[in-house]
Amino acid sequence: MAQNPAGASAAGKPRTLAGRCGSANWVCVAQCIDVTCVDKCLAEGCEQALDALAQCAEKSGCGPDDSACVSRVCGKQCGRTFEPAPPSPEKETTDPCADASVGAGKVPEEVVGRWTLEAASIRPEERPRLAGQEEGVDVKPRPDFESALVVTSGGCFLLRTKLEDATLGRGNTLEIRSWGAFQVDEKKDTVQVWTKSGQAVGPVCGKPRVIGLSKGKFQRPVYTYDVEGDTLTLTAQTPSRQTFQFRRQTQEQKEQAE
Repeated sequence: MAQNPAGASAAGKPRTLAGRCGSANWVCVAQCIDVTCVDKCLAEGCEQALDALAQCAEKSGCGPDDSACVSRVCGKQCGRTFEPAPPSPEKETTDPCADASVGAGKVPEEVVGRWTLEAASIRPEERPRLAGQEEGVDVKPRPDFESALVVTSGGCFLLRTKLEDATLGRGNTLEIRSWGAFQVDEKKDTVQVWTKSGQAVGPVCGKPRVIGLSKGKFQRPVYTYDVEGDTLTLTAQTPSRQTFQFRRQTQEQKEQAE
């Protein structure tokens, strides 16, 4: 759960086999909160493969909502894009925070709950790409990007980042889940986020996938936190001071997530 995927280089630069999108990319994404971070993770090795897959879908002659047709026509191209090719044998972990050992102890009540990312400030290195816009402008999550954070009273967090077909190619969807300890220091108003494991789950190339991320090496970033009403703000304790703003989920959003 880091604001800069470049930090993942400590765990080995995101890499794939023959330009494919693989677990190294999803480990990188699992440490992201904002979309610019996700974009960089995908650019590290698999962006061209995704572009080639999108071109295949465009030339397939399949209807815009006919994912089965695209899967059939572009199956080989899809297989070359993603790894592992067969359905993964790992079982899906639906509620990792049910394991009490994952948490880090008591968390302030106002932080406990389900949160949806609303905005993220721009890192300094991203500003040249957004030339002409005001300093401090926020990045709004794009339509094919959704990030949600769950914090339990026992100090466990679950970060869910959903990548839909606009990013992964028609008919492909992955929800990147990372979880671990949400360790709060109330005296300093800081939280250390210790990711312990994760999974990438969803249909890819017409097959259900559960891609384990437990072998990934994760950072332990520290943020200051602030809660005002239904808004949770996390500010990275790094030179960039990147800020992430979350809104407490409504009952309707909770039901949809479940």
